[in-house]
Amino acid sequence: MNIVILAAGMGKRMQSALPKVLHPLAGKALLSHVIDTARQLSPTKLCVIYGHGGEQVPQLLQAEDLAFAKQEPQLGTGHAVTQAVPLLDDNAPTLILYGDVPLTTAASLQRLLDIAGNDKLGILTVNLDNPTGYGRIVRENGAIKRIVEQKDANNDERAITEVNTGIIVAPTALMKKWLANLSNNNAQGEYYLTDIVASAVADGIQVVSAQPDNVWETHGVNSKVQLAELERIHQRNIANALLEQGVTLTDPARIDVRGTLTCGRDVTIDVGCVFEGDVTLADGVHIDAYCVIHNTRVGAQTHIRPFSHFENAIVGEACIIGPYARLRPGTVLAEDVHIGNFVEVKNSAIAAHSKANHLTYIGDSTVGSRVNIGAGTITCNYDGVNKSRTIIEDDVFVGSATQLIAPVRVGKGSTIGAGTTLTKDAPADKLTVSRAKQITVEGWQRPVKIKK
Repeated sequence: MNIVILAAGMGKRMQSALPKVLHPLAGKALLSHVIDTARQLSPTKLCVIYGHGGEQVPQLLQAEDLAFAKQEPQLGTGHAVTQAVPLLDDNAPTLILYGDVPLTTAASLQRLLDIAGNDKLGILTVNLDNPTGYGRIVRENGAIKRIVEQKDANNDERAITEVNTGIIVAPTALMKKWLANLSNNNAQGEYYLTDIVASAVADGIQVVSAQPDNVWETHGVNSKVQLAELERIHQRNIANALLEQGVTLTDPARIDVRGTLTCGRDVTIDVGCVFEGDVTLADGVHIDAYCVIHNTRVGAQTHIRPFSHFENAIVGEACIIGPYARLRPGTVLAEDVHIGNFVEVKNSAIAAHSKANHLTYIGDSTVGSRVNIGAGTITCNYDGVNKSRTIIEDDVFVGSATQLIAPVRVGKGSTIGAGTTLTKDAPADKLTVSRAKQITVEGWQRPVKIKK
């Protein structure tokens, strides 16, 4: 099977320099949604017709299984499909999709493919209470005879509620002939792909139809308003699927999944959380409000408190993270690790039962088990050119307001006194302290602002 995706439109109503089909829905370009659905149908040829925006579309979406053809100028949908003609296999049917219609499901498309087979022209249609703006499906004795566009329709035709979604499948060799005979003698002065229906009828080819499971599968994006509407539909669909799987969502209308979210049993997600990329939450994970989690795996029974931000991290079981914690790329936490408020961890491994509960930065570090890191501690891992590693062994106690200047090693069981600036390795099982001598200056007075 050939699949052609039309993605050349300008999208003037988007009020943006970005090509319409590259605008994101759920964190992924509209066109990428369509391509991913097309791939589920295992096409032998997959071609994208681009135009507006120049080379941005092929540059951003290039892949081994994609072919691109440029439509310039844009003279209508029939003209767009014609650009793909040299790339199509005549021995397989061709399915036409649209790069700005992102939510069509593979199941609905397969229904259309099944009814059309290899020798019929198939049209995906829907019935609308208000069909204004859509091409009407004109039938005679139940059989489809043609499609008439809104601007070309008479009053009787405008009263028809069954409309064309634009998604069709056709025998390729015949479609090429029909495309070659298209005329632009219409109100728009364009070459309509829909005119091939009349050509099929004239050639005695049966025209059949199928309908999608949901009308929203056929909704396209022509404005930011429509994009926002489809975003909410898509997110609600995701939320419903999570609820059906047993996930507790405090408010299904206030969750955003911009990638893949995989949840175990008894997962709870509070309001305003955003999941990006590939996120896995194991059994019993509890995520409080307004967390952002990107490409992260979270272990069972872990509790993530509000306003925490994770990126490319691995979190073990039974951890307590946040509120206002930040886990940056390369963070690996073992089980029962506590990362508290305003603590940032980057490119570091923290072993089981260790804690950093307040106002701390841990970067480029290896932290052992049962370590307590006091408030205001900083691993000074960057000298302006190179990054060095800090090693903190098991059972270490680091006092508050400590700076560990890498490369440095803190031996097992040692204690670092509060306020220490550690520039050399600290030996195991000993107290290491580095402080300036405290003095009191007699007779000193605080400066007073001089009145003008």
